[in-house]
Amino acid sequence: MFKKLLVLAGIGVAVALVARKIKTSIHDREVWHEATTTAPDLR
Repeated sequence: MFKKLLVLAGIGVAVALVARKIKTSIHDREVWHEATTTAPDLR
């Protein structure tokens, strides 16, 4: 029983880490896109 809980906890942590990595990857891509696209000059 304890072993099953340990395995489930490990899987949960792995899923959380992957989700966070994907989220940061998407955020970094958005920031890069924002930084490299030319914004209209509103002056």
